[in-house]
Amino acid sequence: MSSSSWPARVLQQLRGVNPFGGDCLPSRVPFFAFGRPTLPFPHPWNYREPIRIFDTFWCGAGKESGAGRHNRYLYVGGFPPVLLTRDPAVIKAVLAVTSDKPGHFDRDTAPTAGIARATGVDSLLYANGEVWHRQKRAVAEPFSRSNLFQPEQFHGFEQTFRKTVHDRLEVLRSRQRASGQKVTRIALEPEIKVVMLEMLVNNFFGGSVDVTELRERFVPALEMLIDHMVTDTIAPKLKWFSGMFTGRNTLLKRKKADFEVLVDIALAGRAKCVGAWQQFHSEAPDAALRSNIRVFLAGAMEATTSFASWAISHLARAPQVQEQVFAEVKDLDTYDPDNLASAAMLNRVLDETVRLTPALYFLPRRATVDTWIETADHRKMLIPKGAHIALDVWHANRCEELWGTAVTGFPAETFAPERWEFLARKGITPKDMPHFGFGHGPRFCPGRSLGLLEVGLVVGAMVKIFKFSGVGEPPKARAGVSTKPADGVLVDLELRAEVPAHPHKHDRRGDKSGHHGHSFADVESWVARFEGPERDAWQKPDEVVRALLLNEMESKLAAARISSDLPFRGALFKMSSSIPGRPRTGLPELSPRPPRGHRP
Repeated sequence: MSSSSWPARVLQQLRGVNPFGGDCLPSRVPFFAFGRPTLPFPHPWNYREPIRIFDTFWCGAGKESGAGRHNRYLYVGGFPPVLLTRDPAVIKAVLAVTSDKPGHFDRDTAPTAGIARATGVDSLLYANGEVWHRQKRAVAEPFSRSNLFQPEQFHGFEQTFRKTVHDRLEVLRSRQRASGQKVTRIALEPEIKVVMLEMLVNNFFGGSVDVTELRERFVPALEMLIDHMVTDTIAPKLKWFSGMFTGRNTLLKRKKADFEVLVDIALAGRAKCVGAWQQFHSEAPDAALRSNIRVFLAGAMEATTSFASWAISHLARAPQVQEQVFAEVKDLDTYDPDNLASAAMLNRVLDETVRLTPALYFLPRRATVDTWIETADHRKMLIPKGAHIALDVWHANRCEELWGTAVTGFPAETFAPERWEFLARKGITPKDMPHFGFGHGPRFCPGRSLGLLEVGLVVGAMVKIFKFSGVGEPPKARAGVSTKPADGVLVDLELRAEVPAHPHKHDRRGDKSGHHGHSFADVESWVARFEGPERDAWQKPDEVVRALLLNEMESKLAAARISSDLPFRGALFKMSSSIPGRPRTGLPELSPRPPRGHRP
C-alpha cells in the first residue's frame, strides 16, 4: 500500500505496517538492536564499510520463515522504505523490469550522487528514462560481444591487450631478476590498475599515453576522484569544509584537471577513427560524450581492477587450481574465442571470482510507481512507489542455503571453481543460477565482454609467468565504488621455469609479427651458440638475429619498451658483435636505444 506523503509514512511506521504486499513479504529490520555490526544505514562513521551495513540487515534473518529470510526492509524516520534482498528470484525479477518503459523500475540515483557530480548526470550509469535509452544505443555496438569477438576486430584488440599485459608483467619479471631473490613479496593492486588503465586508454580508445605518466599522474588522479565520489555521496558539505583547511580541495581541483586531460586523450581517437571509435556511429558532439567517457575511464578501471585483483588473490590461495590454469595457458599464445572457450578452468576461475567477490556488490533500484513483481516460481511482491531497493548480490552469492554444499557441491563462502563443473554435471548452467556480477536484464553491464577479455588476459599471463602465493589469512573485502582485497593483493612471486621456444614459430593464422617469442634464457643460449664452435655452421646469421629480434620484441620482452631492459639489450649487442664481419658497435638494424613507440 503506497503512502507517498511524509505524515502517512510516519503513521505507518508507528503502527508497524508492512508497506509491501503480496505473498512474498519481506521482514522488518529494527532500527536499534544489540549485537549487530553497525547501524543499518550509512553515516559518517560507517560509510566506508557498506558490506557491514548489509551484514546488519541479515542479523536475525535466520529466525524468520519464508520470504522474510532473504528479503528485509527498513522503514523509519518518515522516509520511504528500503528493501534489501538476497533472494536470486527477486533480484532477477526486479532487474528484468528495470528500463525506460512506463511502470518499470529506475536505477536509484541516491547511492551514486557523488559519481554524478564528478562525471555528469547524463551518463549511461546515472541517467534514467529516454536519456539512458539513448546512451545505451550509442554504446551498444562498440561493447557488444558480437563486435568484440569478430575475428578481425577481436584479433586486433587481443594483440594490443596481450602486448600491454606482457609489457607490464615483463617489468615485474625484470624487477624479480634484478633483486637476485627467488621469491619477491609485492602488493599487485597498483600494478593491475596501471595495466587496466593502459589497456583502456591506449588499446580501446586508441590513445598513446606513456606508462610512466599513467602510473604517476593519471592513476593517482582517478584514485583520488573515486575516493571523493564516495565521500561526496555521504557527507559532501562536511568533506568540502574540512578540505578548505587541509588543502585537499586544491589538490582535488588539480586531480580533476588531470582527469579532464585523460578524457581529452580518449576522445581524440574519435577524429582519428582508431580503436573502438571505428565502431562508434553517432552524430553527437564530443561535448555530449564526455560524461560517458569519464564513467568508462573511472568505472572500467575500477571494475576490472577489482575483478583481476580478486582472481589473483583467490588463485594465490589455491595452488592446485593455479597449476590447472597454468596447464591450460602455458602453450596458449593467442587468446582467441576458441582458445578462451577451451580454457575451462580459467573460465571457471573467472565465474567463481565474480560469484564470490563481485566488483559491484549491490545494484540499486527505485520504484517509480506501485509495482508488482513476480518471480519464476510465481511468488508476488508489491513494491510501493518511492521505495529504495538494494539488490544485495554480495550476500546472495554467499548464502549457504542458496549457493552451499547441498546445491553446488561446495560451501558458499569458499572459492571453488569446481562448483561450476559440479553444476554442469547436474545440467545447471550459469543462466540457470546467475551470479549477477554484471547485472541482468536491460541494464546489464555493457562492458562485460571487454572486461572478461581483459581480465582473462591478465590472469592467464600472470599464471604463465609467475607462481604466486598469498601472504597471511585470506583478505577481507574493502568496499567503496567496487570491492577489492583489503591487503592490496599482497603475494609472494616466484618466476616459473622458462619454456624454450623456436625462433621461426609463428601465429597459427600466419601472422609473422610473432607472439611465440623467446625468453631471456633463450637469448643467452643463442649467444653461447654464436660464441661456440658451432657458430660458423650458421649460413645466414643476419636472418637468425633478425628473426630472434622480431620475435622477442613482439612477444615477452615487448618491443615498445625494450630500451628499459638493459640486460636483454646487452645480450643482443653481445650476440651481434660475435658474428663474423660485424662491427662491435652492433647491428645496423638495432639502434643503441630504440625510440619510444618503435616497432620493427
